[in-house]
Amino acid sequence: MTRAAPLVCVITDRRRVCGDAPTPAHMMTAFERWLDEVIDAGPDLVQVRERDLGARALSSLARRAVTRAAGTHVRILLNDRADVARACAAAGVHLRADGPPASRVRELAPGRWLITRSVHTLDEVLAQQDADALLFGTVFPGRSKPEGSAVAGLDELRSAAATSRAPVMAIGGIDVARAASAVRAGAAGVAAIGVFLPRGAEPAALGPSRAVAALRAAMLE
Repeated sequence: MTRAAPLVCVITDRRRVCGDAPTPAHMMTAFERWLDEVIDAGPDLVQVRERDLGARALSSLARRAVTRAAGTHVRILLNDRADVARACAAAGVHLRADGPPASRVRELAPGRWLITRSVHTLDEVLAQQDADALLFGTVFPGRSKPEGSAVAGLDELRSAAATSRAPVMAIGGIDVARAASAVRAGAAGVAAIGVFLPRGAEPAALGPSRAVAALRAAMLE
């Protein structure tokens, strides 16, 4: 997976998008509206990471996203659920560090799938060279991890990018300035949740359109 421009990957978390919704139905409606905005903003990848959804609800959500992204360059990935990804004609799957080999997952795909994987250490980078791209982190402190959690930092990111045959994307605490630093350290792009949330949802949230544009501009400087 080679691109001249740094990659932008949006990771979903509907509870952070609209956690104050009065009912699950209201939450899903608000979340789908935000997901439409994300796809319209034009990131490279959208990783649907709603682990608590059952297969039926996840499938409905994924089909809607895939349909909305049709005809654009945006690729929809499903977190872990290769079965749902195949049924919904998603572009691929994101695997955890301890997930199955990418080669095994590819056997389930009717055509070429894009497979990304989370990695946290240089040993995992070396062990997971069959993925199309790696998401390395946590690079910076962020709201997705408990306070005091270990962070890899830019030096480890630099080593990971230099070691891996696959493109390495930085994840963890990503904002506009940190995205630029990550690319200077060798990252092929960034993946994040918080910066894409609706403006005001969290201190660093810019909303999908502003976030995609600002990250791209910063990473191309």
